[in-house]
Amino acid sequence: MSSSGLAAVRHRGLSDRAQEGLAGYLMSLPALLTLTTFILVPIVASLVLVFMDYPLLTPPVWAGLGNLRHLFLDKRLWLCYWNTLYLTTSIMILNNVVGLLLAMGVNRTMPRLIRYFLRSSLFFPVLTTTSSLALVWSFLLTKDRGVVNWLIGQVGLAPVPWLSRLPWARYSVILFDLWRGCGFSMVLYLAGLQGIPEGLYEAAKIDGANRWQLTRHITLPLITPTLFFCAVMGSIASFQMFDGPFVMTGGGPGDTTRTISMYIYEIAFQRFQMGYASAIAVLLLVFLLILTVIQFRLADRWVHYE
Repeated sequence: MSSSGLAAVRHRGLSDRAQEGLAGYLMSLPALLTLTTFILVPIVASLVLVFMDYPLLTPPVWAGLGNLRHLFLDKRLWLCYWNTLYLTTSIMILNNVVGLLLAMGVNRTMPRLIRYFLRSSLFFPVLTTTSSLALVWSFLLTKDRGVVNWLIGQVGLAPVPWLSRLPWARYSVILFDLWRGCGFSMVLYLAGLQGIPEGLYEAAKIDGANRWQLTRHITLPLITPTLFFCAVMGSIASFQMFDGPFVMTGGGPGDTTRTISMYIYEIAFQRFQMGYASAIAVLLLVFLLILTVIQFRLADRWVHYE
C-alpha cells in the first residue's frame, strides 16, 4: 500500500488498532478478490447448478433433484470412479515408495556436482507441463512407430499396444504419472530425511544396529509426517487427474482409463450438460472431503511428530 493511502487512513480519526486493521484489509484486498472470483463464486455457482438443467446455450431451468437421481443410474460414472480409484491407489503407493527410495539415494555422500545433477534431473519433470510430457510419452509408446516398441523389436519381441489395450493402457498411465510426480515426493522426503538428527543414527550404530534396523526404527517413524502429507496431497491430486490420460489414451480403450475429471469435462463441454457436470463435481468434492477426514482420523495411529 502506498504512503499516501496510509496517510489518508490515519487522518480519518480512527484508533491505532482500527487503522492497522483497515490497512491490513486494504493490502489483502487483491488476494481476497482473487479468492472470491476464482474459487468461492465457482463453488457457489456449482452448488446452484446441481439443481438446474443448463445446456449452456440457453438459460438454466430448475430441475430439482433430477441431476442427483441421475448420479445413481449412470453406470459410466461409477466405472470412471473405479478407474480413478485404481489409478490413484497405484500411483500413490508407487509414488511414495519410489520417492522415498530416490530421496535416500540422493541423500548419500557423493560429489556435489553429481548430487545436484541427480536432484535436478529427477525434479525436472515436475517443472514441465503435464500435457507436453504426455504428448512425448504418446510418441514414445505408439505401437507402430514408437521408440519403445522399436527397441523391443530389436530383441525379437512383438510390439506392445501400450496405449490401446488393457492392461497396458493403465500401466502406461500409471508409469507416466509416477515418472512425472516422483521427483516432487523425492524433494519432500529429502527434506524429512535431512531433518532427522545424525546423533540418533550414531547412537543406534554404537548399540549395534544394522542398516535395516536404522531404517525401520529411526528413518521410517521420523518421516511419517512427510509420508502423511504426501498421502493426503497425492490422493487429492490423483483424483483430479486429467492431462495425462486425456492426451495419452483419451480415456480408452473404451472407458478403462477415463477418470472423473475427464468425465466431468465430457459432460460439461462436449454434451453441454452443465447441471449434471456440476452434480458430479460436487460428488467428487464430497468424496475427497470424506477421504481427507478419514486420513486425518487415522493419522493419530501411525504419524509421529516427535
